[in-house]
This record gives sequence, C-alpha cells and structure tokens, in this order.
Amino acid sequence: MILPTSNNGITTTRIIHETTAVIDAEVALFSKTKNKADTYMNFTRPPLAIGFEPIKEAFLDARKRGVHLRYVTEITRDNLTYCKELMQIVHELRHLDVIKGNFMVSESEYIAPLILIESGKIGYQAIYSNASEVVEHQQYVFDNLWANAIPAEERMKEIEEGRSIHYETRILRNQDEIASRIKGLLENSNELLVCSVCSGSSGLQLGYDRFLGLGNDILTKSRRGEHKGIWLLTTAINRDSIEPLKILMDMGIQIKHINNMPPMNFSVTDKEIQATIDKMEGGDIARSVLVSNEPMYINHFRSIFEELWKNGVDAKIRIADIEQGVDSGEVDAIPSSSRAGELYLDFVRNAQKEIMIMFPTANAFLRQYNIGAIGLAIEAAQKRNVKVKVIMPKYESTDQLVRSLKEEGSPLPSHRVPNFDVRYIEQTVLDTHATVLVVDKRLYLVMEIRDDSKATFDEAIGLSIYSNSKAGVLSYLSLIENLWQQSKLYQQIKDSNSKLELANEKLDEANEQLKINNKMQQDFINIAAHELRTPIQPILGLSQILRRKSNDPIEGESLDIIVRNATRLQRLTEDILEVQRIESQTLQLNKERFDLYELISNVIAEYKNQIIKEKKITIDLLRNPNAMSTIVNADKNRLLQVYGNLLDNAIKFIIEEGTISIKISGSDNNSNAITVSVRDTGSGIDVDLLPRLFSKFVTKSFQGTGLGLFICKGIIETHGGRIWAENNEDGKGATFTFTLPALEEPINE
Repeated sequence: MILPTSNNGITTTRIIHETTAVIDAEVALFSKTKNKADTYMNFTRPPLAIGFEPIKEAFLDARKRGVHLRYVTEITRDNLTYCKELMQIVHELRHLDVIKGNFMVSESEYIAPLILIESGKIGYQAIYSNASEVVEHQQYVFDNLWANAIPAEERMKEIEEGRSIHYETRILRNQDEIASRIKGLLENSNELLVCSVCSGSSGLQLGYDRFLGLGNDILTKSRRGEHKGIWLLTTAINRDSIEPLKILMDMGIQIKHINNMPPMNFSVTDKEIQATIDKMEGGDIARSVLVSNEPMYINHFRSIFEELWKNGVDAKIRIADIEQGVDSGEVDAIPSSSRAGELYLDFVRNAQKEIMIMFPTANAFLRQYNIGAIGLAIEAAQKRNVKVKVIMPKYESTDQLVRSLKEEGSPLPSHRVPNFDVRYIEQTVLDTHATVLVVDKRLYLVMEIRDDSKATFDEAIGLSIYSNSKAGVLSYLSLIENLWQQSKLYQQIKDSNSKLELANEKLDEANEQLKINNKMQQDFINIAAHELRTPIQPILGLSQILRRKSNDPIEGESLDIIVRNATRLQRLTEDILEVQRIESQTLQLNKERFDLYELISNVIAEYKNQIIKEKKITIDLLRNPNAMSTIVNADKNRLLQVYGNLLDNAIKFIIEEGTISIKISGSDNNSNAITVSVRDTGSGIDVDLLPRLFSKFVTKSFQGTGLGLFICKGIIETHGGRIWAENNEDGKGATFTFTLPALEEPINE
C-alpha cells in the first residue's frame, strides 16, 4: 500500500509529483543524512549535478557536514568534464557501463527519480520511501553495483587515451595458449590468490614448478612493496606434499589447508581469473581452462576465495599436526542410507546449542519431517533451548506445514515454538542436491539426494559424508550462515517488490491520465492554432496593402506595428502546428535531391547583406576538401528553416561584433553522413539550459517562444539525422551541429 506523506518519523512510501517537489525531496535527503549518501545515476545526470545549483549545493553542504558521498554513473566522452568536476565534490566516483535508472539512498531514505535515459531533464516524478526494508534493499543493490564498477580515474584515462578495456570470458583448450595465459597471469598480477583442489604431491607438482620460476619474481616484488603477494589454499597438505609446501612457504607464499572444497582449481588476480575442473595429476597441465577478465567474475571468485580462506587452517599448523601424528578430524563416507538416517536422528537428538539444517527441496523437508527429525529439532528447541535454523526453498506443498510448526495450532505438542525458525531462499541460490546438517559447530552430515521423487528417506538418500573436521564444519557453517542472511534479504526484497508493484500500478494510472490530458491539450492547441491561422492571414495581407498605399508617417508607423505583430503571431501559430506534427509523428517531408553546400552558400549570402546593416559580424564558410559529397535527398524548405534558425540564434547572441564559422564535412569513405556545424563567438549557452536545450519552451530570452530548437530537432531526426549543441572550449560562444544522411550517387544533370 502507499502510505500518506509523513514528516514526523512515520514510515512512508509514495510517489512525488512535479519537478519542484522532486528537487526538494532530493535536497532534503542530503540535508537529513548524517553518515552517507549513495547516488546511482545514468550518463545524463552529471551535468545536472554540477550545473543545477540546488543539487550541487546539496552535495557540497553534505560533504562539509562529514557525510561520505559515493556516486556511480556512466562516464562518457560527452560528460567527462562534468565528471571531473564531480570528483572534486564527492568522496568516491566510479564508472559502470549502460546504467539504466536512477536512485539515491542514504541510511534512512530512498528516492528514485522517474526520467528517460535520453533526456537531460530533472525528473517530474519520483518514488520515495523511508521504509527500512526498502532502504536496506536498495543499499544492497547499490553496494553490488558499486562492487562491479571501476574507479573513475581508470575510465577517464581510457577515454582520454582513446582506448577501452576488452572484457572476455572463454574456454582455452590449446595447451600452449593455456601455458602462456598462466605465465601472463603471474607476470601481470598485483596480487595472486590460488585455490588448489588436488591430492598428494603429484597434484601440486604443476603449481610447484610454476611458483619456483615466475613465483619467485613475484615474491621479490612483494618484498619491495610492488606486489601484494601469493596466497595458496589447498586440500593437498598430507605427508607426501609436506616438503614442496615447506619450500613454497620459505619463499614467502601464504598457505592454508581446507577440506571438502568443490572439485575446482582456480586462480584470481586483480585483473583475471583462471579456473579448471581438471585434476592435473602428475604435474600435467589442465586440458581446458576458463579465463575471464570481467569484474563480475573476478569479484565472485575473489569472494569465494576470501570466504574459504577465513575457514582454512594455517599450513604450519596442519603440517605440525601431521608430523606429530595428531588427529586433525574424522571424515567418514556412509554408503548406507539407513545408517545415515540413524546418525542424523542421533545428532539432532543430542544437540546442545545449535542445529542448522539446509534442505534443497520440498520433498527433502517432508522426508525429514516423516522420519521425526523436525520433531526432534522442535523438542530440542523447547526443552534444551537449542537454537534451530532451517533454510529451504519456499513451496506451496510445505508452506502450510511450516507455518503450523512455527505458530499456534501445530500438530505437535507446541505453541509458537521459541528458538525454532525457518527461512526461505530462492531455489536458484540453493543449487545443490544434498541435505546438510551442522550441529553445535562441531560436526556436519551431508546427505546426497539420489532420487528426490522417492517418498521414503532410505529410497531417496545416496552417499552421505560425516566429519568433525574443524575446517569442514566451519566451511558448511559459513555457507549456511551466509544463506541465512541472504534469506532475510530475500524476504525483504519480496516485501519491497510488493510495495513497488503497488507503486507502479498507481504510476501506470497516473501515466494513463497524463496521456489523456496530454491528448486533450494537443487537440485544443491544434484547434486553436488552426482557428488563429484563419483571421491572421487577412489581417496581415490587408495591413500590408494599406501600408503600401499610406503616405501618412503616423499612420504608416501604426500599420508597421500591426504588420510586425501579425507576422509574429503568424510565425507562432505555424510553430505550434509544427510542434504538434512532430509530437504526433505526422511531419511530412517533400524530399528532393540537391547540394546542401550550395543551399547554405546562398543562405549565407542573404544573411551577409542583412547583418552588415545591423552588427559587425563576419561569416566564414568552410568545406572539408577531402569530403566526397554534400548531396542530400531532403526537404529543402525545412532545412532552410533549420539553418535559418541556427543562424538567427548565432546572430542574436553576438552582442555587437563577432564571427560565425560554418563548416560542412561531406561524406567520405569512412562516413555516409554530412555534418554541418555553426560556431559563434557570442555569449554561449546557459549551463542551466544546456541539458534540455532542444526541449519545448526552453529559453531565457525575452524574444521567442523556445520552440525553434525543438522544431529543428524534430526536422533533423525525421530526416534520419542528429542535432546537438555545446559551449566552445575556449569559453567564447557555442557550436550547434547536425548530421544528415548523404547520397552516394551524384545529381543527374
């Protein structure tokens, strides 16, 4: 539901209407935050963050108060200047490709302006919420996007040097290419994390050989502070591998031992990951290797390594235990499902502090319930205050049973069981075919599901693994704890999505009403413009006739005023009708083939005669001598309208004297487009207007309606071209540029 607006600490999720209200809400978010404010905006926003004073002041004020500011955007060549200035305001700026959507989130509020990616407008609507679930969810979303973004400095350097990183993920199968890639991984790294799943000294042989060569160079750099070093995580610390491992440790490599890791070897640096499922026994190189330099994969494998590293046992301790004959933990494979069932019930029955169970399917949960394991867990929670955590996917077939176990009306002798909790996680996250039990952080039992369609425990369960190994227990404990935390987020996301769906429904209704209102407005404007056109023409025509016949100076001056204002009214009427045609996509073009260069030359000749009488303005026409063609198939009158508008603007904003440079670049072997630019030395474009310059009614001038550039944009885009504007780098004036498709063949004489 959408709650009413609140300024008194009441939780609210609502839609903000009108641009002014959206701006006020964004400024308020920064003014109220005390610790941090994170911003995620598309490539059109940095110019507004710098050029729109209220937003810029909100950032600066928050920074002065010690608020930590992070900003993620897509840094492009067009917004590069603004991003550099933005770096001086926020604490951290990062780049992410193809950003869609915009939002801001602080420790207590969330705002998402509703704007099109292509527009440079400030949002006219926004979704606002101070609900903790929504704020936490969006903070989680931002943190994930932040983790996958790259530093702004790196992206800016790419743009300025004219290069970009090529991301790839692929499988290598050529042995020489694999060897070369491994060598490159070692030579180009700033940090090397290696996870090796193998057995015995033969399994370490390949890595051992590699480290002794290039690895020694890496460690030399590490001692000089030029490299972060090498971390090796392995399952292969046994009597056969002790000696080579000691050599590696003496070199300075950090090594830990861990049990029960997935059957995969992988290496991670700051630039690339390499992974293989080949065993590489006997020192043989892998037959196939997955390689990727995509940040998403690098961050994913790094997080896996860091989590495993936390649960690993220091190699020195592991080796000392082996040399002293100390038992480092019992591991037992249990092929009998009935024996596994007995152990399972016994472990749950004797739990003293904590029971953690992970079910991969609904049937797995029902089978455990039927053999009495769930009942024993509830009994442990009731009688011994054992904390029971159950995590599983949500299914309709088990949802009612789970609720009955947790609430009053349970089929068991319990009423709202304390210390017993069940959380749900998405099936895609629990991508496993085994039930996992961890008891008192001292033992685990993993039961493989052989056939999940079977109703009984004995028929469904295959091989089971029991262990009280500390490393193994900690691994599974960490896995379930992480899933437990994710399940909380999963529920919060579901709740947030429900609220957002409702908000979207309201937004759809509002948009539909806006469409109706917009159509009524357009119909009215269309009718009014046509009605105005009818009387204007005779007023203008008769006034001009009377003016030509009049010899009275006073009467002539009055008639001049009538003619001038009737002409302005006629132009306004035509502009309004033109806007209506553009917006309804009914603009008609009367195309013909002609040389655009000749057309512009003729226009400039007429303008030179005009402006010589008014201002000291020089007009220069330049043509790229290497261009092949300036021939177009276009509507000549409409292009005259566009070009006349651009020249009028250039003249208007040159106060007394200046220069207008027109450059025409025809099509060539590299481009099938004609580019025309009009550069002036006038006052330039107001930074507040620049992002929305080609929108309707955008003007700070007392002359004109602000429709001209909108019409120019519509005409050019209807021709299949583009138009844009920018202030000149030297700070003097502005440049307007448009492109049109060129014709390859010449005009037939």
